Amino acid sequence: MTKHIERQIDALKERILKVGTLVEEAISKSITALINRDAPLAQRVIANDEEIDRMEVEVEEECLKILALYQPVAADLRFVVAVLKINNDLERMGDLARNIAKRVAQLSNGRPYTLPPEIRTMAMQAQEMVKQCLDAVVNGDPSLARQIREEDDAVDDARLQIRQRVLRGIKDDPEEVENLLRINSVSKHIERIADMATNIAEDVIYMVEGEIVRHRMSD
Repeated sequence: MTKHIERQIDALKERILKVGTLVEEAISKSITALINRDAPLAQRVIANDEEIDRMEVEVEEECLKILALYQPVAADLRFVVAVLKINNDLERMGDLARNIAKRVAQLSNGRPYTLPPEIRTMAMQAQEMVKQCLDAVVNGDPSLARQIREEDDAVDDARLQIRQRVLRGIKDDPEEVENLLRINSVSKHIERIADMATNIAEDVIYMVEGEIVRHRMSD
């Protein structure tokens, strides 16, 4: 039984990492499309979201099968439970990447737009958090996971700056309202991606140490 569950756990880890890779690529492409005003790339991100959704369902089914057939305990149980949650957060990240791509498509059909300088920094920070949370999952690294929780504040601060800039822009140039609202929406989606990365980091801490740190201040 032990060898069987070890093989299932290893296979599950490979599956969740494949989902993570697809999501990381979707986020990167949606941000690239935003910066380069690349509507065709944005459309590819939108189309590829179905693959992420399909794989998310497969991972969930695999988790439920392991729970039913092997009744794992201790670290194995924590791993499967954590993967169920990580899987859901990754799928939501994929949805957020798709939403960014949709905004890019809308922006590309309208007036030329200028991105707030903070949005590039914010996007880079969020992308780095996604990369780090996947590394933390692979390596079972709670120290890196705790670092990610600290990094989320910088993304939140950038989001607030963009929101304030958008509000000033709407007041100063009403003709730019549609573009500004779409850019504000993009910044909100990027912030949520960082939030999902933080959730995954918290799941890694639970997976490795058995400690639930949700709703707590960063260590």
